[in-house]
Amino acid sequence: MVAALVRLRLLVLRNSFKRSVGQLVAVILGGLYGLFVLGMIVLGLFALNFAPTELARTIVVLGGSLVTLGWAVLPLFFSVEQTLDGPHLSVFPIPLNKLLVGLLVSGVVAVPGAVTMLASILTAGSWLRLPGVAVIALVCGVAGALLCVMLSRAVTSAAAGLASGRRFKEAAGILIFIPLILLGPIIAGTASSLRHSANVLPSLADAMSWTPLGAIWAIPSQVALGDPLGAVFRALIGAATIAVVFVVWRWGLARSLVTPVHATSRVRASGKLGPLGLLPGTPAGAIAARCLVYWFRDPRYLRQLVIVPLMPLLLWFYTTFTHVPAIVFAAGPIVAFLLGVTLIADVSFDSTAFVLHVAKGVPGRADRWGRAFAVLVFGLPAVVVITFLMAALHSEWMPVPALLGLSFALLLGGLGVSSVTSAVVVFPAPAPGDNPFKTRAGANTALLGSTFLSWGVLAIVAAPEIVLLIVSLVTGDMLWGWLCLLVGVVLGPISLAIGVRLGGQVLDRRAPQLLMQLRKDA
Repeated sequence: MVAALVRLRLLVLRNSFKRSVGQLVAVILGGLYGLFVLGMIVLGLFALNFAPTELARTIVVLGGSLVTLGWAVLPLFFSVEQTLDGPHLSVFPIPLNKLLVGLLVSGVVAVPGAVTMLASILTAGSWLRLPGVAVIALVCGVAGALLCVMLSRAVTSAAAGLASGRRFKEAAGILIFIPLILLGPIIAGTASSLRHSANVLPSLADAMSWTPLGAIWAIPSQVALGDPLGAVFRALIGAATIAVVFVVWRWGLARSLVTPVHATSRVRASGKLGPLGLLPGTPAGAIAARCLVYWFRDPRYLRQLVIVPLMPLLLWFYTTFTHVPAIVFAAGPIVAFLLGVTLIADVSFDSTAFVLHVAKGVPGRADRWGRAFAVLVFGLPAVVVITFLMAALHSEWMPVPALLGLSFALLLGGLGVSSVTSAVVVFPAPAPGDNPFKTRAGANTALLGSTFLSWGVLAIVAAPEIVLLIVSLVTGDMLWGWLCLLVGVVLGPISLAIGVRLGGQVLDRRAPQLLMQLRKDA
């Protein structure tokens, strides 16, 4: 039975190469790149024979811990090959224990498992100068690789009911987007920490050696350092980790065999309509309510919304390196600008559902007002709060009026400009339910053209506020700041009203053409 499962896994791998020539070429190129990376890792491991024992220990323990953590976390965020999983095999009378062994071996012969097993075994090359330790490292490498595969299976089996849901995968995609935005500060902060603390990595490796992630990988180095008792303790931690992971995996697999995962839905109680029950029962009110639901539930919108709280953090971080506190004061205008131009993609995100607007004859002005109002509901409070918060953190209130004036101009003027742009052009966008980070063919060219055009028009619309802000900062006179706020409060709504009116007129004329383009891009 185990051999049959392994042959099935290899057959699936072989058939994946036959789908198309392009896919085969991509697999070959990816495989060559993977072999190159693996070769570099192997050379590095063997080079550790000429390094001090403490350095070899640090690299092996931290590297092994990182790999183990990756096997535990990444399956929750990225789709994995699911041919050999519990639900698919539940119709066959396979004993549970044999199924466990078969799935474990099939996971090892798969490409990620095989690469991990090979690299783990070759950690023995770091201890060739100590043959006894090299043998121990060989055994620990096999155990560590098996733990990685078992951990991946255990996590996916235990979380099957949650991870199979579309909402979880979409939320996971958004969670990945956060560290991507913060990647620059994370790298800079880590580099700074390493420069100022030469002992941080050995200390971290020592701490990880007592955790389930790094205990197995630390056993050979403890023997090499002349600490057999420490090696025994870490071996006990590793053995206990494998036992617990196996039990969790067995439990999750047994549950998936007898309890198939079903899609869940939630029924809202009668009378609870959310935003639809709070806003006026007009075409503009209904569209605003629908858009508010999208902004806080659709991952494509959440991907844009998550920048709002992260932007002040990014600017604050960069002030710690540049020592220019004034940078954080730009958080409010930047957030206002980003939210103002979001409507460029609104009709594109509707996809073919835009047919409801065309079929029902929704007035273009109502469409534009509804979409703009939905952004203003949370955009205006966010801009005001961020501006005052940055001022309070630095106890500097002089630029607040001017910053608010510019923020209002960018937010309201941006919504007005986007109301016209999105009525003129649509571009290929991720469809509802798709991965929010999916890129459609031709999307980048169309989006960049309309985006740069909108930015240029918005710069002209907000030019009075920009000039008044500069004058206020140069002279230090708050009178100019208050004048900037007054101009922003007056001209901002006017810009929005003009944009909505023009955009509504264009939409009334071009709605059928936009729908045809959306159907073509779907």
